Amino acid sequence: MTEPSSPAVERVRTIADLARIAGVSTGTVSRALSGSSLVRSDTRDRLVKLAQDHGFTPNATARNLRTQRTGAIAVVVPLGHETSQHLSDPFFMALIGYLADALSEHGYDLLLSRVIPQRPNWLQHIVDAGRADGLIVIGQSDQADIVDEVATRYLPMVVWGGYQDGQIHCSVGTDNRIGGRMATQRLIDQGCKRIAFIGNPQALEIGHRLIGCAEALNAAGQDSRPEILPAHLTAETAHAAISAWLDEGGRDVDGIVAASDVIAMSALRALAEHGRKVPDDVRVVGYDDLPLASQTSPPLTSIRQDLETGARHLVEALFKRMAGTASGSVVMPPTLIVRETA
Repeated sequence: MTEPSSPAVERVRTIADLARIAGVSTGTVSRALSGSSLVRSDTRDRLVKLAQDHGFTPNATARNLRTQRTGAIAVVVPLGHETSQHLSDPFFMALIGYLADALSEHGYDLLLSRVIPQRPNWLQHIVDAGRADGLIVIGQSDQADIVDEVATRYLPMVVWGGYQDGQIHCSVGTDNRIGGRMATQRLIDQGCKRIAFIGNPQALEIGHRLIGCAEALNAAGQDSRPEILPAHLTAETAHAAISAWLDEGGRDVDGIVAASDVIAMSALRALAEHGRKVPDDVRVVGYDDLPLASQTSPPLTSIRQDLETGARHLVEALFKRMAGTASGSVVMPPTLIVRETA
């Protein structure tokens, strides 16, 4: 004997279909499925269950059109000073990961893009595209003036980077001058007399780190103009530049302030290839304290930027601005993490 078949469940394609089955208006269904408190809780629960029973999910695009929201945040990495740098850089990967986690907790997706600025309106073009409800810029690169210009007319934008007096845009980052001083002072305290700074100071953050380095040298009575090797931030280009520098006379240096951990790791490799022992012959301090810093040989002394907290500050400031409230910049203190290279 066969079992009686279950009654067919009517297929629901639209909110109008669901409203017809439930005997309510489309507006009531729309508000109920969005969790609106304007709908009585018992009615809301009934409509949500009815939608589940019929396998109905509201169309996200249509919902966004109604609410004037995209449900996405644009995260942009401008590379005006380092055009060869990639998003696979460990610093970017770490910060973007924290941002993605924080945004997902708010129900937002992350739209990521790497930009080589070639025209003055590159950032305004991203804003005008309307693909996102807000914008996070990772690093000012050498584009701080352009970021400021856009910030005068576009509120929901925040920037990871350095802070300088008079800037218009909202930034979150560490105090890079203090970080540069801390890195240099560590080398001075370890007896270093001939200190070099490796990094491209065209970028605002790295320029501030160089200023801090010079301030520490001046306070210690040393030459306040350290030798500067403007190495790029990618591992291979930094390694090549440092190797050439060591071949051409960099052998006199006994301390290196690297503008990033990636540069510091490239320096460790190049020094080993040139027979220079770390820390016996040369001491090295990196910047960022990425997870890889503790895995180098020897483990890298570095200036820590709290990227997880920074990502949280960025998202909190952005959502305030998306709600129409201006938020101020945040400058976090850096921390010296001492390991074996200095």
